[in-house]
Amino acid sequence: MPMTSTPRPVRRSLPWLLAGLSMIGPFSIDAVFPAFPLIGERFGVDSTGLQQMISMYLITYAVMSLFHGAISDAIGRKPVIVAGMLVYSLASAGAALSTSYGMLLACRSLQGVCAGAGLVVGRAIVRDSLEGAAAQQLMSRVMMIFSVAPVIAPIVGAQLLFLNGWHGIFWVLMAFTAFLAVALMLYLDETHPPEARTPFNASTLVRGYVSFGKDRPFWPLLLACTVNFAGLFLYIASAPHIIRDLLHLSAQGFPWLFLPTVIGLMIGAWLSGRMANRRSVVYTVNLGYGAMLLACALHLAAALITPEPVLPWSMLPLIVHGIGVQLAFPTLTLLLLDRFPHRRGGASSVQAFCSLMLCAVVAGVLSPLLSGHMVNLALGATALTVAGWFGWRWYHRLTGKPRVPHDATAEVEVELQTEITEPR
Repeated sequence: MPMTSTPRPVRRSLPWLLAGLSMIGPFSIDAVFPAFPLIGERFGVDSTGLQQMISMYLITYAVMSLFHGAISDAIGRKPVIVAGMLVYSLASAGAALSTSYGMLLACRSLQGVCAGAGLVVGRAIVRDSLEGAAAQQLMSRVMMIFSVAPVIAPIVGAQLLFLNGWHGIFWVLMAFTAFLAVALMLYLDETHPPEARTPFNASTLVRGYVSFGKDRPFWPLLLACTVNFAGLFLYIASAPHIIRDLLHLSAQGFPWLFLPTVIGLMIGAWLSGRMANRRSVVYTVNLGYGAMLLACALHLAAALITPEPVLPWSMLPLIVHGIGVQLAFPTLTLLLLDRFPHRRGGASSVQAFCSLMLCAVVAGVLSPLLSGHMVNLALGATALTVAGWFGWRWYHRLTGKPRVPHDATAEVEVELQTEITEPR
C-alpha cells in the first residue's frame, strides 16, 4: 500500500546528532591505526593479529546490526540509540584499561555490538522525518559532516600517542560517546510513534526478513548499497601498510591517505544534496558509479606507471573515488528503505549487516592479501566497484524507471512509484 507518512518539522540539531552517531564508526577504526605498533609491542602481536582489532569490531557490529533496526521498530528509535552510546562508552573504558590482548579484543567486540545503533537507526530516523528530495538533502548533509571523521580520527589518534599512548585513544572515544548520549537524551525527538511500531519477537523478525528476500528488486539494490563503499574501504583498511610499508612514513603520515579521501567524500555529499531537486535518482547514481570507475582506472594507471607510490599523485584518485561514493550512497540507501516503509529499521539493519560483513572481509582478508602492492589494491577496488555497478544496473532493469526530475512530488508520483509500495 502507498506510504502516507507526512513530513514533520525537524530540529536544527538533528543533522549534527546524526553526524555524531555516524562518526563513531570511522573513529573506532581509523583512530586506532596510528597505535598499531604500540599495541603490537605491548601485547606481542604481529601485524596480522592487529588487523583482527578491525575485523572483530566489524563482525560484531554487523551481527548486532540485524537487531538494532527491528528493536527500534518495536520500542522506538531514541531508547535504542541512547542505550547503545552509553554501553559503547563503557566498552571504550574497558579497552583503555585492558591488561591483555584478549581483553582488548573483547572490548572492541562490545564496541561493535553498540556502535551500529547509531548508523542503522539514524538512517531510519532520516526517513521517518522527511521524504523525497528533503530526505536526500538531510542524508547528504549528515554524510558531509561525517566525512570529516576519517581525516580527524587518525590525526587525533597520532597526537594522543604523545599524551597517553594508545590508552588515550579509547579514553577519548569514551568521553565522546558519553557526551553524545547526553546530547541525544536532551535534543533527539522520537520519530517512530507507538501506533506505528511492530512487535519484536523471533517470528516477526523472521517474517520481516523473509519478506525482504521475496522482493526481487531488493537483492540487486542491496548489492549496490553494500559494495558501494567497499572499494574505497579497501584503501582505508590498508592505510597502515600503505603509509608505513609502501610510503615509508611515520604515524604522522596518515593524512596523506585520509585527506584526499575526505575531500572527495565531502565534495560528493555536497553535490548529492545540490542535485536532489535537479536531477533524477538514475542520473545521480550513474554519475556516482561513473566517478568510482574512473577512480579505479586512475588507481590502476598510477600503479602500473609507478609500482612504488609517489606522493601526492598516487593518492589523488581517492578524491574522485570519494566523490563517487557519496553521490551514489544517499540515493541508494533511501531507495532501499522505501521498499519497506513500515520496516525501515529492519531494512536498514539488513543493509548494514551485509555492508559490515563485507568490510570485515575486506579488512581481515583482502587487505592483508592485497596491500603489499598498489597494483593489487587497484585491481581489488576495481572488482568491488564493478560488482556494485552490476547490482545497480540489474536493479534499474527490473524497475525500468523513466528519467524524471528528482523532487519530492515527482519521487512519490513517478520516480519511486514501485519503491514506496509494500512488496507483494
